[in-house]
Amino acid sequence: MNRKPATNPFWSTASFGDTANTSPMELSALGDHLDLCKESHGRWFALQCAAERVNGFLAARVVTTLVVAALLIGVTSMVL
Repeated sequence: MNRKPATNPFWSTASFGDTANTSPMELSALGDHLDLCKESHGRWFALQCAAERVNGFLAARVVTTLVVAALLIGVTSMVL
């Protein structure tokens, strides 16, 4: 049973049925954006990525992290 949709889709493209072409100004803006993205991936970017990975790892294990932290605090308080 094939039925046609009751209404036409509510989307359209910027090319209005023609092939999509980019203008030199759009390519220049894209190049500027990509250069800015490359510059933001400096030395601190690697540190930020590592911190996000550690945060994700610890956030998924909140209870275990709290138990381990409590054990470490308890052990160090008995030693001192």
